[in-house]
Amino acid sequence: MQYDQVLPGTFLSRPNRFVAWVRLPGGQEEPVHVKNTGRCRELLVPGCRVWLEDSGGRPGRKTRFSLIAVEKGDLLINMDSQAPNQVAAEAVADGSLLLPGYRRPPQVLRREVREGDSRFDLFLQGGGPDTFLEVKGVTLEEDGAVYFPDAPTLRGAKHLRHLAALARAGQQAAVLFVIQMERAAFFAPNLRTHPDFGAALWEASQAGVAILAHRCRVAPDRLTLGDPVPIRLVPPSTTSQGGIVP
Repeated sequence: MQYDQVLPGTFLSRPNRFVAWVRLPGGQEEPVHVKNTGRCRELLVPGCRVWLEDSGGRPGRKTRFSLIAVEKGDLLINMDSQAPNQVAAEAVADGSLLLPGYRRPPQVLRREVREGDSRFDLFLQGGGPDTFLEVKGVTLEEDGAVYFPDAPTLRGAKHLRHLAALARAGQQAAVLFVIQMERAAFFAPNLRTHPDFGAALWEASQAGVAILAHRCRVAPDRLTLGDPVPIRLVPPSTTSQGGIVP
């Protein structure tokens, strides 16, 4: 996916989930929209360099700029929570990501598809088995590895258990973790923050849900799905206390 206009800034503060104060290149300080309602405390550190999307003053907006990426040392991390779904849809549609059982891109790709009391991000038909696909964006990095979630997500655990139920009933289901950075030694659930999400991910894997994790090629103005990374899952009964992963 591509952003039309971007510019750098310096992060100053985040008074609430939706707004941050940033110093622009000319020195002026402005409130900007944060396109990620997660905590992101390890990313948005006062003084860090961030990247902003310029809306061009579109009508109806309260702020002109949106915060879409941040530099964590020499690592550029896209933190736009809307980007993973777009990146996944593009990769599925052009065949750069083929889900299990697919030899070519699907003939039909639907978004935000309701199934029972859940709404899944993508539904694929044609070219392979009908597949429900849930997409999760990953921005939490620690010591070269990446984890999800960075805050408890009851909705995320519910989606995984619903996918597991679909898989047990014979329906193909998958979850894709879009790692919004280029470096990732492995992906694992963040057991310290939300152990039940880790348990739900394990249950889904055992039920036959395809678990996928891909890093991205990242630039300030674009995000593209890249190569898969190793995934580390463990049974809930063997998890240890106090760490991100066992």
